[in-house]
Amino acid sequence: MPAASPRHANDPALIALGGAIRGARLQRGLSQEELAHRAAIDRAYMSSIERGSQNPGVMSILRIAAAMDMTLSELAASASL
Repeated sequence: MPAASPRHANDPALIALGGAIRGARLQRGLSQEELAHRAAIDRAYMSSIERGSQNPGVMSILRIAAAMDMTLSELAASASL
């Protein structure tokens, strides 16, 4: 399992983003493994992102959004960011 991002782990913004990703994923009927595969991200890293313990880069977030046929702005709005 990836180590948590020490400086930002469990920041409210990361928890909100992770929750929005999880919600959108479940709404689309995707498993965490399937979303990770579509976004070319390791499943354990995806799990950490959804829990808010990772501070993912912009490109990772873009790939996750695209894998769910969403825009970055839609995902951010869903997270109230």
